[in-house]
Amino acid sequence: MAETEGTIVELADLLRHPEDLDKISFLKSEFTRKKAAIDGQLKIGLKDQLEVTQNGMNSIGDGQRTVNQIKEEMMKIDKLCAEAQNMIRDFPDLNLVSQVHRNFTQVEAMKANIESFDERLKDLEQLLREDDQDMENQPNLLNIHHGLTQLRDIRDDAMDQIKRASDTSLESHLQDYFTRLDDVVDWFDDHIGTACMNLIPLVQADNKGMVVRLALIIEEEEKSDKKVKELQDAQREYKDLASRFKSMTTGPKQLRGYKEKFLKAIEFYAQPQFDKAEERFLEEPDKLANIMKWYFNDLYVVKVGMVGLMPKKWKIFKTYTDIYHRMMHDWLVKHIDNPELSPPHMLSIIDWSEKYYTKMAKLGCDAPALQPHVLDNREGELVREYRQLIVKSVDEWMDRMFAADRKSFISRAPDSLDTDAHGYFRTKTLGDMWRMLKEQTAVAGSSNRADVAEGVFDAMFRALKSRQNLWQNIIDSEAQKFKHSNNDGGAPEGMQVFQDWLVAIANDQIACIDDTEDQQSYLTRFHHDLSPLVTPAYLSRTATPTLDTLRDGFVDLGTHCITTFVSLIFTVDFRSTVPDLFTPKWYQEYAMKRITTTFDDYMADYSKVLHHSLLDVLIEELADELLVHYLSAVRNKGAKFRRGEPFTEKFKDDVLTAFEFFSNLGAKPELGGAVTVDFGAIKQKWRVVDYMVRLLEADKAGVAGVYGDFKREYWDLQVG
Repeated sequence: MAETEGTIVELADLLRHPEDLDKISFLKSEFTRKKAAIDGQLKIGLKDQLEVTQNGMNSIGDGQRTVNQIKEEMMKIDKLCAEAQNMIRDFPDLNLVSQVHRNFTQVEAMKANIESFDERLKDLEQLLREDDQDMENQPNLLNIHHGLTQLRDIRDDAMDQIKRASDTSLESHLQDYFTRLDDVVDWFDDHIGTACMNLIPLVQADNKGMVVRLALIIEEEEKSDKKVKELQDAQREYKDLASRFKSMTTGPKQLRGYKEKFLKAIEFYAQPQFDKAEERFLEEPDKLANIMKWYFNDLYVVKVGMVGLMPKKWKIFKTYTDIYHRMMHDWLVKHIDNPELSPPHMLSIIDWSEKYYTKMAKLGCDAPALQPHVLDNREGELVREYRQLIVKSVDEWMDRMFAADRKSFISRAPDSLDTDAHGYFRTKTLGDMWRMLKEQTAVAGSSNRADVAEGVFDAMFRALKSRQNLWQNIIDSEAQKFKHSNNDGGAPEGMQVFQDWLVAIANDQIACIDDTEDQQSYLTRFHHDLSPLVTPAYLSRTATPTLDTLRDGFVDLGTHCITTFVSLIFTVDFRSTVPDLFTPKWYQEYAMKRITTTFDDYMADYSKVLHHSLLDVLIEELADELLVHYLSAVRNKGAKFRRGEPFTEKFKDDVLTAFEFFSNLGAKPELGGAVTVDFGAIKQKWRVVDYMVRLLEADKAGVAGVYGDFKREYWDLQVG
């Protein structure tokens, strides 16, 4: 059940959008290729495992037969010994004399060895001092090893005999006597370790003699350890019988592990180079191939220069390859498991996998033979993680920038707005936002994978749409504070700054979509940047329609800002003017003139800082909002029209005042000819006032006819 759910989750991640269905054939071929590669590796691994198992079973069978033969031979020898004792007269006496002679000989040999031990040890110390002066060659290495091996055997035999003796009181004294040997052995081991750690430089320096001497010592120690292990096994299984054979009680008694130390030295030599590579990789992730040149150089040196100097049974090139490959695997997996890994580093590692196997193939190492896989076959997962890292970065950047804008917008912070080259108000983060999107587009494109780029662009589209919605919501929320303000003494505090922000936000939206001869808009450049990075299907079915929707969203948000701007004028500036329309005060005052004068002031203040393409929108909104409020004023408290009153002339005066304002806008020098609004369209809308006047003037019999004309002209208008 868990595997099924995991599969469903992966499919949901791969097929997130309807257009992703076009990728099914590509995904199918990719998964088929991966499955074939895995099946091939499994077949090779299974074949190798079967061969190893079969060889192991054969070896076990051969070993068992050999053990049985040895048992039989040893039983025959034991039987012959027993029979010989009965065949020879005085055999017990002869055997005793033989043992006494043998023991005497051993005692003499041991006495001579003990007496010469100190002198021989001094000679070895002198040889070590000489080698200290020439660590690159160490000409005495073999002689030192031979001498130390003999002294070790002397010590082991002496300690073994003292432990088996009935009187062990001299054991501590004997241990103290051999203490210097341990110091010399450590000294020798330092020389061996130095040689092992510099094995590749020695080969590069063509110091074959040193390499061969080292190999001979390691091989001899390997044989010695093998013999010790076999004797230890034999002594455990045939303790009584083994004690009767001298060959099983003499020679080395402990495993020295030089071969294991030699293999460990290979890791110790490579580890500092991995550490240096890590420092450079963190600084320059795009240069991983150059950073890792040492890795392949080392293996090449081993293959070309070291193989012929080492025992064939060691398979030294494969040994180095296995150790280096395991370290490379651990190094890469450590990085990809790091939650703080940045997208450039993740991409570099993803690209490195293919390059790595290509370079290893040139060295003669096939991919199936390099186990485990250098990235644990996690390329697909890493691609998704890489895409998610970019998406996360985009979301975090967008959230931070809008949070900063929101804070400045709500607080009306001074100097929180900027101006562009044309003098238009602008917010300070718009350019940063598009610059960030361009950078993340380049990061996604550097992956050379359409699926990564498309996933990133989906996130960018969502972020841009969300930003439009967030701006609209916060604008509406802040506007309500001014509309519900009870400040009757004038404009509420901060209203002008709020209106400046509305103009800046509206200008931002135009900057996103306004293409000129000199410069393309942000959205157009974004379209050009993403087009070569995605598939044609994604471009036509997702990217282009979404960008068109975003373009419409920028227009709508810019228009919404202007609409809110105009709405505030009527709600705040005309709070005491509009309620007097069509009341007795209307006849005595010039309300429409005050309104158009206020319009003039706003046009003078904002015509230079509002994008020229939004001036027409502002004028149309002013005309429409004025008309709506003017007609709605019939509901004002105290609004009455009596036949004896000059309301017709007053209506005419108001309309002419409004028309004078709107018709003269195009000629105002401060607008610089930027106004292109169709005054005829404004007049056409205001014709509804004429029908209103005609309805008021008509007698009861003529009302129906006027109303009929009105409904034919404005059939879609609700009257009530």
